[in-house]
Amino acid sequence: MDAITKPRVRRRSWVEYVMWAACVILFLSLAYTLANNPNYKWDVVAEYFTEKSVIDGLLLTITLTFITMFLGTLLGLFIAILRASSVMPVRLLANAYITFFRGTPVLVQLIFWFNVAALYPDIRIGIPFTDFGREVDVNAVMSATTAACVGLTLNQAAYMAEIIRGGFNAVPKGQLEAADSLGMSEWTRMRKVIIPQAMPTIIPATGNQLIGMFKETSLVSVLGVADLLQSVQLIYARNYETIPLLIVACLWYLIITLALSYPQSVIERHYSKSTRKATPGQLDAAMASVGEAR
Repeated sequence: MDAITKPRVRRRSWVEYVMWAACVILFLSLAYTLANNPNYKWDVVAEYFTEKSVIDGLLLTITLTFITMFLGTLLGLFIAILRASSVMPVRLLANAYITFFRGTPVLVQLIFWFNVAALYPDIRIGIPFTDFGREVDVNAVMSATTAACVGLTLNQAAYMAEIIRGGFNAVPKGQLEAADSLGMSEWTRMRKVIIPQAMPTIIPATGNQLIGMFKETSLVSVLGVADLLQSVQLIYARNYETIPLLIVACLWYLIITLALSYPQSVIERHYSKSTRKATPGQLDAAMASVGEAR
């Protein structure tokens, strides 16, 4: 057993025992009030936990999460490539996109896209300066669900672009110099050298973004999209059982978040293990693969 993997012996101090006792007391107090306060109305929670409209809202929330993450990741990769470009106007354009969408609240962006028809009631899609094209009624196209997808995707792309850029920066400078010395084009260097080596840094952070996006979709309820939060809001608007219905929504958000956290932790352990076990021989092999990629 080497020095790195050898377990370390640690003596516990009295502070740790005190904190354990405080945590147990706090947990028991919380459990007691949850079990004995009738205002939580756990029978109502159980009644509506698997209500059809709640399950439909949950499925729409999950669908919206994966669609916006998929499209946002693709767009974020494209923006990150633009930002890494050596062409100044392209780099400035990518910077402006990231600055705008990271600098304004998501809720404001969603409301903006829902009302974009006030600025552009009709748009023309076709070849500029020719008669070939078609008018599109923005009011008819931009429904609440479409506005939610557009707003969340564009916002997510800005954050994913920064995550991917961080992955690009994690690639050792020597790898880039080796690719340049082999005469690789910029696109080949990006495809064969930078992206494969940046993935161990990008994937764990993307998992965090996925969990964050799942919770962030609750904002689309302001547009009237029938997601999980909107579904419980419609129910407690009829029966006035606000707290029990909000508990239903919280429990579903918590369950799905825990379900998404497990594969994320597995992926993080996988990539952290490969990073720790990297040896000079593996780095030499990576350099050899660069030569083969040429």
